[in-house]
Amino acid sequence: MRSRCLICFVDTVAFEINIEMATDELSSKLSRRLQIEEGAEAPVAVEAGQGHEKAATANADSELGVKLMRRGELNDGVGEHHQPSMKVFNPYTEFKEFSRKQIKDMERMFKQYDTARDNFIDLMELKLMMEKLGAPQTHLGLKNMIKEVDEDLDNKLSFREFLLIFRKSAAGELAEDSGLSVLARLSEIDVSTEGVKGAKTFFEAKVAAVNAGSQFEAEIRHEQEEKKKQAEEKKQRQAAFKNIQSAFK
Repeated sequence: MRSRCLICFVDTVAFEINIEMATDELSSKLSRRLQIEEGAEAPVAVEAGQGHEKAATANADSELGVKLMRRGELNDGVGEHHQPSMKVFNPYTEFKEFSRKQIKDMERMFKQYDTARDNFIDLMELKLMMEKLGAPQTHLGLKNMIKEVDEDLDNKLSFREFLLIFRKSAAGELAEDSGLSVLARLSEIDVSTEGVKGAKTFFEAKVAAVNAGSQFEAEIRHEQEEKKKQAEEKKQRQAAFKNIQSAFK
């Protein structure tokens, strides 16, 4: 029993000594840092391995310092909060000047050339698209095409930015000899007679879209009827196949 108590006592003393040593070491390092900053003592060169570790620590301290400064600015009302947008893109509500069929045709074309399946058309994919359309462009020409509708400046086209090409084309906002104008003209998607009703400006197109609200609803009903018709035809084919199958049994 005494030996156990003695062991516990020794462990407790050792733990307190370790804490005291750690505290003294930390105090010594802080004191040395202050002396170096005040010029009272010159910094000592370290080995290569230690240098990398200290550089990493310095970078972490710098990054933390920037974050703390940013937090302080926000608390003082100097900076602005930048929260990611939670808005969900709906092409049918944002591009009302186009019919559902037109948008689906544009989406089909977009997916056809989005070979990486990342929901973007990058420079090389746009290059392939223009070659397939029979209107190859120079590297600079392709970059200018993207730049004209690249609202988020990521150097590639999202589906929304792809739709902007046809909006600008329908509104007459593209130069006749521009790459985007050629793309819209050769895409086999007619945006001049349906949807925008040949409107010369985007604002006129918006007015036309409001008047075409009933047409939008009619298109949805037509799609639903088509799906119902296809389901019924499939059901009839399955029933006919079962009748033929049963005749051979």
